[in-house]
Amino acid sequence: MYIKRIIAIIGLAATLCAAAQTDTLRLSLSEAISMARARSVDAAAALDELRSAYWQYRTYRAELLPEISFNATLPSYAKRYSSYQDASGAYNFVPNDNLQLSGELSISQRIWLTGGTLSLRSSLDYMRQLSGNKYNNFMSIPVALTLEQPLFAANDIKWDRRIEPVRYTEARARFISETEEVALSAIRYFFSLLIAKEQLACSRQNLANAEKLYDVAKAKRGMGQISENDLLQIELTMLNARSAVSSDESSLKSASFQLASFLDIEGDTAIDPAEPGRLPGVDVDYAAALELATERNPFMHNVQRRQLEADYEVAKAKGRQREIKLFAQIGYTGSDRTAGRSYSNLRDNQVVEVGVSIPLVDWGKRRAAVKVAESRRELTRNTLRKETMDFNQNLFILVERFNNQAEQLRLADRANLIAEQRYRTNVETFMVGRISTLDLSDSQTNKDNARQKLLNELYSYWSYFYQLRSISLWDFSTRRPVDADIEAIIRQ
Repeated sequence: MYIKRIIAIIGLAATLCAAAQTDTLRLSLSEAISMARARSVDAAAALDELRSAYWQYRTYRAELLPEISFNATLPSYAKRYSSYQDASGAYNFVPNDNLQLSGELSISQRIWLTGGTLSLRSSLDYMRQLSGNKYNNFMSIPVALTLEQPLFAANDIKWDRRIEPVRYTEARARFISETEEVALSAIRYFFSLLIAKEQLACSRQNLANAEKLYDVAKAKRGMGQISENDLLQIELTMLNARSAVSSDESSLKSASFQLASFLDIEGDTAIDPAEPGRLPGVDVDYAAALELATERNPFMHNVQRRQLEADYEVAKAKGRQREIKLFAQIGYTGSDRTAGRSYSNLRDNQVVEVGVSIPLVDWGKRRAAVKVAESRRELTRNTLRKETMDFNQNLFILVERFNNQAEQLRLADRANLIAEQRYRTNVETFMVGRISTLDLSDSQTNKDNARQKLLNELYSYWSYFYQLRSISLWDFSTRRPVDADIEAIIRQ
């Protein structure tokens, strides 16, 4: 796989170098798609979205791991008057001039099973009185174990562990799908240029034939073999052909500029698109395509994520009906005039606190919030059910259109050959005066329309094929998954 990519990149580089020398870039459809995936703005936007999702997932993973932190105040100085109440109940203002330092090292871990937080910390505080009876004072907490636990609230950690991996899987699949959509845009611009190129070639051929026929018609008119009306009709055809050439030249330049901008090709390089071929023997089975899409398409991961998020909202609403939080701390503390002695003669330091918030009269507000969340969950389920049905239906239609498109392309190819042969025959027949100008004009119109239809059918064929790739993330021509090394792409 990597060797093929390297060969393709080298081939593209050689093609671009040749284009820089000749100002003309001969471009195949596969080369245009490869360049679009590597250089287009749409591809860059898809990569930015992937990186954002990747770092969001990394953040979620990091939040599951222990966090080590250090907090300090270095220093805190205060010189002010503070109120003081003596034994008689009277208040006095006393001067306070001190310097404080503090530091704390802590390790905290979220508990996956219960949704609480367990932390272990150690701290040392220092205070120096700078006026009056000057002295130093230290207070140490060598170790303290703290538990913070909501008792009835939704377990956020549990829901994150269910939702976030699905969200990241969805983002990965969406990136690959969007790169296929970039290919679809490249196909659209490529065929716009190819059709404009073929239309200009056809217009120039029609102009050359019209000028030749006009010279013949003038000679015939001089001999009285055709009427003045026929001569004027042929002259009008020639003038229309000249106008068509001028218009098609402008359309070709516009289409070339659009494709060059999309592929980020700088300069005045003219792009010469090569007509692509067909994929031999590719036939898609709907059941197989649906199975692949169900397994790999980002829409299916999106459905799963939205359903989980709706369930999470219901769980949060139910958890808010009554709130009970447990706070417990156990450890040791000591204080002294020196830092070393503050770690001796330690005393117990225990705190147990249970906070309760139970609404006695809320007029049904919390119960209504639960009902709203449940109603939204049911709405989400019905919406997802309809979206899934539409997804399956659109996939079925796309499979049928692609399978039918090969036959349509074969018929269009045959019709183009017949129309081209008929036009050449009519030109020769008109030379000897056996058909009218109207018959000749009709055969020319049919020839142009047949060529246009052939290119349109070819565009539809490749468009349907890459739409199937985008939906199923599967290449039905090589029978391999459409995949990418996400980690390597993000590190670029």
